[in-house]
Amino acid sequence: MTAKNIFVLGLTDVQRGELETVRGADQYAFHNLLDYSILVNTADIDFPGLLEQARRELQEFNGPVDAIITHWDFPASIIGPLLAAEHGLPAPSLESLLKSEHKYWSRLEQRASVPECVPEFAPFDPFDDDALARINIAYPFWVKPVKAHSSNLGFAVHNEADFNEAIRQIRAEITQVGDAFNDVLKLADLPAEIRDVDGNTCLAEQLISGIQAAPEGTMFRGKFNAHGVFDMHKDEAGTSFERLDYPANSVPESVQQRMIDITERYMRHVGFDNGCFNAEFMWDEGADKLWLVEVNTRISQSHSDLFAKVDGVSNHEVAISIALDQEPVMPHREGNFAVASQCMIFHDEDAIVTRVPTDEERTAIRHRYPETTVTLQVKAGERLSDLPNQDSYRYILGKLYIGADNREKLVARYQSILQELPFEFEPVEPEKGIA
Repeated sequence: MTAKNIFVLGLTDVQRGELETVRGADQYAFHNLLDYSILVNTADIDFPGLLEQARRELQEFNGPVDAIITHWDFPASIIGPLLAAEHGLPAPSLESLLKSEHKYWSRLEQRASVPECVPEFAPFDPFDDDALARINIAYPFWVKPVKAHSSNLGFAVHNEADFNEAIRQIRAEITQVGDAFNDVLKLADLPAEIRDVDGNTCLAEQLISGIQAAPEGTMFRGKFNAHGVFDMHKDEAGTSFERLDYPANSVPESVQQRMIDITERYMRHVGFDNGCFNAEFMWDEGADKLWLVEVNTRISQSHSDLFAKVDGVSNHEVAISIALDQEPVMPHREGNFAVASQCMIFHDEDAIVTRVPTDEERTAIRHRYPETTVTLQVKAGERLSDLPNQDSYRYILGKLYIGADNREKLVARYQSILQELPFEFEPVEPEKGIA
């Protein structure tokens, strides 16, 4: 039997291991499409150039292109479906993708389909010196670009000084993603209310709070299914995500089901089909109110190893099935652990990295804590404030993927490993870093 050729955008060595957990992996040949360094780990996004390079890589491949999958944020989240459609493979429509990728457009569609969980919001031009006067939302509120990576350029604003500092940083960096997103918007027939809200526009939103959780699932030939819900734990300051735990237990199952039902209503409204998604919610326990944070039109690569640890296969399983035009089905609780987590390795201040854990040291941690993976996002000699796609409040040095028999052991394991990781830094002058 000839192996199916599965192309994965921005494939890393860690993810190759995750792909090997999917059922029937011996019948697949996995191929990287576009290098991680130019697709993900960069501040310079040339969308037309990346799309053309990916087309060339597929054209030059000596064999059939059987499936194209992605698990990264923009631009991979758009490039993958566009290429799939060009090759006659199942994929969501560009319009349905943009209705979630464009944060203002998404809020409009949410207000039309699930209004009970949408905060106040308003678009504004970050280059308008009178922007603050045009925002009719009470302090505190959140500001962010309509398109950005994770929490990059997202700021909590409590007063005018906060707003001005946020705008200073946004103006310096927003075009890195915004210009590339504008190249995508040119490919779509935009409604009138979106045409003037381009990729370099920002969104002000009512500051919401609560316990955060995220369902992930699929839509295939009109059939909706959720295959897991994650806890999203923030740090003590409440500004950065510290851990993603699977399965969720921070909110009752009835609340998880409400999150899933709201997500289905929204996905059907925007016409999303033949693709994967994950949605982020906050639950205000006192008011028993759900807030929808955002919807992402892909599996989450942050979830992949955790599914493998708990359910026995990576979530690439369902992405591959859909790409091969087969009904997606995830196994349930067939992994080696009861709970798993992606844990962030943070550093709070700007610095020069002088030492990172060696391969041997990371291997030793895996021996002490079975199936633990340590990934690094920094190298010796790098300055933290120069790293691309960073959180607005803390610097991410790397991530830990941990499994355990229960949550108490998981948290204890996380803290122990943090103490063991031998990072070293050289300080820099404070005024040269992020203010």
